[in-house]
Amino acid sequence: MGERLLEADCANCAGLCCVAPAFAKSSDFAINKPAGTACRNLGDDFRCGIHERLAESGFPGCVVFDCFGAGQRLTQETFGGRDWRGDPAIAGPMFASLPIMRQLHELMWYVTEALKLDEARGVHGKLREVLAETDRLGSVTPAELQRLDLDAYRGKVNPLLQRASELARARAGGKRKDYRGADLAGRRMRGQDLRGASFRGALLIGADLRESDLRRADFTGADLRGTDLRGADLTGVLFLTPAQRRAAITDISHP
Repeated sequence: MGERLLEADCANCAGLCCVAPAFAKSSDFAINKPAGTACRNLGDDFRCGIHERLAESGFPGCVVFDCFGAGQRLTQETFGGRDWRGDPAIAGPMFASLPIMRQLHELMWYVTEALKLDEARGVHGKLREVLAETDRLGSVTPAELQRLDLDAYRGKVNPLLQRASELARARAGGKRKDYRGADLAGRRMRGQDLRGASFRGALLIGADLRESDLRRADFTGADLRGTDLRGADLTGVLFLTPAQRRAAITDISHP
């Protein structure tokens, strides 16, 4: 498998994330938008007209969304460069394919990150096999995509990712606290030793993790909206996506 871009390339996408999903008016979105209807901010060129000021315009949910490159793959590969405006007949299959392709690309992103972990080299062979297989699953027709049993496939891949995480976290030292799936919304955890901790699937909305030691902590699927990570040591942190970083409060300003 060649190098697959696992981040959004909006210039090569038909604005799928601005059309396919529904928006519910909330703190994340300023408007209600039905699924399959273009957002009012989507231009004729398939680019967002308020991209540089999404958060202040009431669309922070868009800021933290990441298709992991699924949008451009669907547009350029699956549908051969066609788009839903020029060819309305493909709109339904195109929009229905986005969440499926996104999940496949998200898995590929996690597997690619796991392959960067020297401590997990014992499972690198299996991870490479899974990476190639996941990419192949994304190369089928839209109808075949919609027949994929993603839950079953995740059940195959997740144990490998968890094993990679365990191997990496084992060398972190500290007590390696387990917060998997925990509700830590608003929790004050400033300055704590959280080396090698597992936050897989944890709810960390508005939590205070300032100046904490988070080396080799695992953030797979954690909700980091408004989590304060300023001054925290994120050296070697595991499975922290760019979207999660954008959702959190950090020392680095994000567009």
